[in-house]
Amino acid sequence: MVRLISPFNNKHPLIHPDAFIDLSARIIGAVIIEERVSIWPMVVLRADSESICIKKGSAVLDLSLVEAPAKYPVTIEEETLISHRVVIHGAHIQKRVLIGIGAIVLDGSVVSTGSIVGAGALVAPGTTIPPNSLVMGMPGKVVRETTEKERYFISQQVHELFNKSRQYRTKEGRTTKNTLP
Repeated sequence: MVRLISPFNNKHPLIHPDAFIDLSARIIGAVIIEERVSIWPMVVLRADSESICIKKGSAVLDLSLVEAPAKYPVTIEEETLISHRVVIHGAHIQKRVLIGIGAIVLDGSVVSTGSIVGAGALVAPGTTIPPNSLVMGMPGKVVRETTEKERYFISQQVHELFNKSRQYRTKEGRTTKNTLP
């Protein structure tokens, strides 16, 4: 059986006991997962070259890939939502950001606080998205500023996902402390 949480080259994942890690998620190498983070089914966090840090209160949803290639560590800051089937490859995602379903954010990119990257959008390598921007398209372009209502929605969704993760823990018979394989 494959171990789903594993070191690589003596770099071990560090997972806060308050985080929720779905049993099907794959976490490899120098990954730091802070408190109130939720990692959902079939997510892959691969830090076999550089580090990945997922900060307090963030969520990474089903089928997403987060990879930190050589020279490009990944940081996902507080209260950020990485939606389904997203690819984050060597990028920095700031606080209270929503990366929409199927979006791709590439090496050296920065998505600034309060921004939304729309479903299917591509943030090209080295791009910096200004704060509170809505990005759409391929390649991604800023189309307008996010509204206060949209920014509130991000925080609300992350909070709801954390609460839902508590229900999954109960359903799986796990205590509030993470049980790692």
